[in-house]
Amino acid sequence: MGGLTRWPGPVSIGTDTPGGPMRRRLLAFVILAIALLAAGCDLRLTPPPGSGPVRYRDAVFAAVTKTTDVAYGSAVSRQGPTVTLKLDVYQPTGDTVTGRPAIVWVHGGGFVGGDKSSGELVDEATTFAKKGYVNVSIDYRLSPQGCSAASPTAECVLAIVDAMHDAQAAVRFLKAQAGTYGIDPARIAIGGSSAGAITALNVGADATDPGDSGNPGYPSTVAAAVSLSGAQLLGTVEAGDAPSLLFHGTADPLVPYQWATDSIARADAAGVHAELTTWDGGGHVPYNQHRTEIIDQTTNFLYWFVANGAPT
Repeated sequence: MGGLTRWPGPVSIGTDTPGGPMRRRLLAFVILAIALLAAGCDLRLTPPPGSGPVRYRDAVFAAVTKTTDVAYGSAVSRQGPTVTLKLDVYQPTGDTVTGRPAIVWVHGGGFVGGDKSSGELVDEATTFAKKGYVNVSIDYRLSPQGCSAASPTAECVLAIVDAMHDAQAAVRFLKAQAGTYGIDPARIAIGGSSAGAITALNVGADATDPGDSGNPGYPSTVAAAVSLSGAQLLGTVEAGDAPSLLFHGTADPLVPYQWATDSIARADAAGVHAELTTWDGGGHVPYNQHRTEIIDQTTNFLYWFVANGAPT
């Protein structure tokens, strides 16, 4: 495993009695960190320490409240008319904590199809809501032609840009409505599958091109990006861009595996943390086959990069 290049973030001790639960948790964290560093492992893909349930690591809520078709912006479509952009919100039922981390989920479909009800995104949004995150799954503008890795067109590039701009508007929506949804605007991640994964990585690396799909006056930056069968295709990766976690199969026929390794190489060259989980012989978006691994690694990655230091 790769060496630890940066400490994952502050650990708040808070007020506790000697030998109390918070001090025991901190001691467990220190022991785990020392052991992992000695073994040459990266702490940020390891499970957070502590006896369960631990918020943002475990399912600490039994139910999720879903709010559908919330308008988050508007933009001119490739077909001409202006369209209202909508998202679904998934929140832990009965949660009283404010200042929570949030995740924007972006569906796949070759930039020509799909919507916010995509099965794997609903599962991820529900799963992470039970862990304490606020989640939104978004619709975005689609192209009548879509994209093909074998024969990319100018229309394809425009569709990729539209999707990035719309997703950035969703990020800004959450920042603008942070008080309404109990969100910490500095702790927003983005993730997706296929075209949505491409969009997520582009948002993580290209906040300087925000577009005009809504919610101006707020930054488009995210704290982390997660990709299932995607790649970073727009802009350049620079120091300070969002860290990323990529999942990809070597036999992906739609988004070539080489695109994922190229994305990792660009992040490495810029000094931006990036992880790639490779499935030898794996195809495109094998979510059901690898669900446990995807959920577990995403949980660990987002805990250290997004949720670390949050109320527990």
